[in-house]
Amino acid sequence: MTQRTALKRPAAERGHTEIAWLNSWHTFSFGDYEDPDHHSFRALRVINEDRVAPGHGFPTHPHRNMEILSYIVSGELTHRDSMGHTRTVGPGQVQYMSAGSGVSHSESNDSPTEPVHLLQIWINPHAHGLRPAYAEWSPAPDSDEPLTLIASAEGGGTSLALRQDVTIYLGKLGEGKSICHDTYVDRGVWFQVISGELTVNGLSLGVGDGLALEGVDSCEIEADSTTLFLLFDLA
Repeated sequence: MTQRTALKRPAAERGHTEIAWLNSWHTFSFGDYEDPDHHSFRALRVINEDRVAPGHGFPTHPHRNMEILSYIVSGELTHRDSMGHTRTVGPGQVQYMSAGSGVSHSESNDSPTEPVHLLQIWINPHAHGLRPAYAEWSPAPDSDEPLTLIASAEGGGTSLALRQDVTIYLGKLGEGKSICHDTYVDRGVWFQVISGELTVNGLSLGVGDGLALEGVDSCEIEADSTTLFLLFDLA
C-alpha cells in the first residue's frame, strides 16, 4: 500500500546564491548549496529560479547525461551550444537540451537594459550516453487552457519529448478557478509556483513555493489569485 505524503518546500527556505550579476534560489542541492533533506524528488534533480543581469550570463560549460529545460518568466535568454545552435527565447517559452553523451553550451542575457528571469530545471534521464539533442517549446497564442502539456516521455504535437518518464504541464488559473489533475498512486507530483497563490489538496502555496505529493490519485488545485505554475508528474 502506497503511503500518502505531502511535503511543502517554502520559497524562503531554498538555497540562495547571489553574486554581482546573478540572483539564484535553489529548490534542491546545487553547487555549493548542500541539503541532504532536499537533494532531488524522484528524477527531478534541479529547480533553480535565476535572475540574470543585463549583459551577463553563464559562460561556456559542459554537461553530460542530464535533461535541461529553461522556462522564461520575463526577459530573453540566448543559448549557444557545441551542436551549432544559437537561439534566443522569451517569456513563456521553454528551451530544452538533452546533454546525453556530452555537450557544451552558454546561456546569456544579451539585452543591455533588461534582466532575464527564468526557472532552470534538470531531470535525470532514463539512460546515459545518448546522443545530445536540442528543442524549444512555445505556448499556443491566446491559449486559455488551465493545464498545457510542455513535455513528456512520448512527446507528441507541439510538446517536447523527454528521455525520462516525466510529464510537465504549465498551469494557468484565474482567481477562484479550480481544476483536478488525475495521476496514479505510484507516481509523484511536484508543484512549483511561478506567480500567484494556489491551494493544492488543502495546502496553501505562494510565489516560489514547491510541493511534493506521493501516494495520491488526484490533485485538487484551486487558485487563490491569478496563478502561473509548473506541474511535474513523475514515475
